Amino acid sequence: MDGVDWVEAVAENLCPGHLPESLLRLRARGVTVVPHGVGLGLGDAERPAEHRLAALAERALALGSPLVTEHIAFVRAGGPRTATPALEAGHLLPVPRTREALDVLCENVRIAQDALPVPLAVENIAALFGWPGEELTEGQFLYELVERTGVRLLIDVANLWTNQVNRGEDAARALAELPVEALAYVHVAGGVLREGVWHDTHAHPVPPEVLDVLAALCARAEPPGVLLERDDAFPPPAELEGELRAIRETVRSAGTRRKTEPSGRAEVRGPVPGPARKAAPVALADPVRTRLGLAQAALLSALVAGAPAPEGFDAARLAVQSRALAGKRAEVVAKVAPELPVILGPAYRPAFLAYARRTPLTGGYRRDALEFAGHVLREDHTLGRRAGRRLDRWWRERSGPTPPRPRLRALPRTRGRP
Repeated sequence: MDGVDWVEAVAENLCPGHLPESLLRLRARGVTVVPHGVGLGLGDAERPAEHRLAALAERALALGSPLVTEHIAFVRAGGPRTATPALEAGHLLPVPRTREALDVLCENVRIAQDALPVPLAVENIAALFGWPGEELTEGQFLYELVERTGVRLLIDVANLWTNQVNRGEDAARALAELPVEALAYVHVAGGVLREGVWHDTHAHPVPPEVLDVLAALCARAEPPGVLLERDDAFPPPAELEGELRAIRETVRSAGTRRKTEPSGRAEVRGPVPGPARKAAPVALADPVRTRLGLAQAALLSALVAGAPAPEGFDAARLAVQSRALAGKRAEVVAKVAPELPVILGPAYRPAFLAYARRTPLTGGYRRDALEFAGHVLREDHTLGRRAGRRLDRWWRERSGPTPPRPRLRALPRTRGRP
């Protein structure tokens, strides 16, 4: 496609020593590839794990990337700090916009900045629910984060629109409060309205409302780049090119208005610069992390382990999020282990959702696929013999460090001596 100068790749899906041929061809053409992390957990109560930071750094170096990006979200909770089971969300969940949560986030961002070989930019996320007792708006939260850490912002205008629909937060106010001088680049994506909430799917066309938010942002500042996020259900190339043209026209039109009607705001041009301002770090007391950890563990337990909704949360909205998490988990496992839907056929999804209601995600999707297969072999008495044999063979081939030895057929016993 003409005019595609750079792309993103989900960092956790890449193996630095075995980059996909498609990415190698793009890099040979001079296309920049930015690793986009989804599992670091900068909003977690715990500090970022060293092995995750090392993996993100390794991918940035392997791709020759000018920066890496991650999310302002928490993705796991529990463990020794809270004396609760360790749980994985398998999704990006909102952090509470409180002073204490901001303190934790700022320290985690600084740890990541120190460990990465290139600048870090962080992205605002879409959410189906909010935390009770929040003290800052999204714009204020992001402004203080930039002020205290010097981190760059990856602004997702689709997520601003999602939060306006789902949480009643004015996207225009969020834009007005953003420090646009810290803008790294912009995300645009599509979604769908389901169960009364907007789901940011990255698998549907970009709606006009999202392009309107993009135009409003571009009327304030020129983004260094704009990226269309499309992760699934890819349309024909002509339709995809049409979406890119609509995005380019939106940016161009807004830029024309900005130049004829100057706003006095700073414009961001060229490559992403280094940190502009960075306040002196302040040591964070451990009890702050513990309080946040307990709150996150209670919330995640309600979402993935059947615990009651914590006080102050909308139980109906958490139920929608819980179903969405289970559905996403089923879809990801089907991609990680595509043989399972083939073996189980139409029974795959209901069987997985029933399994997910009782079994939280704790060790990643590949382990989840194995544990689900083992669960079906143990518990599902309706599984046919042929499907059972295929599933057992699949599970045995993948559950051990080495392939299993062939089963020996028992020989008939004979009487007497040979």
